Amino acid sequence: MNDDAVRTAGRVLDLFQGARLTPTQRRIAHSLVEHAAKAAYLSAAEVAELAGVSQPSVTRFAMALGHSGYPALRRELRALTTGEPAEPAEQNAMQSAVHGETEHLRRVAEQLHDLDDVRRAAALLIDSRPLPVLGLRAAAPLAAYFGYFAAKVFPGVRVLDGGGTSLLDRLDQAHADGAGAMLAIVLPRYPRESVEAVREAKAAGLSVVAITDSAVSPVAEHADVVLPAAVGTQLVFDLHTGPMAMAMVLLQAMCDAAPEPVQRRLEEFEATAARRHVFMA
Repeated sequence: MNDDAVRTAGRVLDLFQGARLTPTQRRIAHSLVEHAAKAAYLSAAEVAELAGVSQPSVTRFAMALGHSGYPALRRELRALTTGEPAEPAEQNAMQSAVHGETEHLRRVAEQLHDLDDVRRAAALLIDSRPLPVLGLRAAAPLAAYFGYFAAKVFPGVRVLDGGGTSLLDRLDQAHADGAGAMLAIVLPRYPRESVEAVREAKAAGLSVVAITDSAVSPVAEHADVVLPAAVGTQLVFDLHTGPMAMAMVLLQAMCDAAPEPVQRRLEEFEATAARRHVFMA
């Protein structure tokens, strides 16, 4: 353990000095000290798993230290271990929702420590001409966003963002034109048509990469590669910060896998945009 890690562990340990803790609570305290570097970013469930205790035990532990619950203890841990100012103890619903999205992004970042799935997904998609990108209902804007940028560097990107009887016709046409894979963005509440389209794509022999909110979402069992990214559920309508980040990470991986043609197409686009005065700056 280096000097910084020792100092961080010491600051976390100081939180528990003098507190009368049960054996279970001492176990939790030991786990937090042992994992001091990341303690400020762990959920109550993750702390419980590390310590081998129940999640309610973690809540009771935080209250034994004088906090209203585990989130309040985590704010103090974050201030101690990162040097960041503690978040305000009382947050309104909007603040809480946005802070929740930072947690989702942290999980995406941790997941990307291993890039095997992202690279495998990219390899499947860059070889598909055309490349259908499915996104219905809530996922339609994200499919369009991905498709807008992907079309700058990959030929034949087709965004399938409308349901109804023509959806499977368009999928059939993409397959007949040579598509070998499809990107499916399927978010809660999981449109039935999206899952059916993925089944049809698989039956036709297409590989499917799915961006969805969970590894156990209804589309996951039909996909060749699943890239999960949680959605925010604290507001009336979901926040899709995590899935959007994952979509753009996937596009970056596709660009990294084919750097020369991507660079050539970008330069061609920039030259055309300059000639046509497309942008103000």
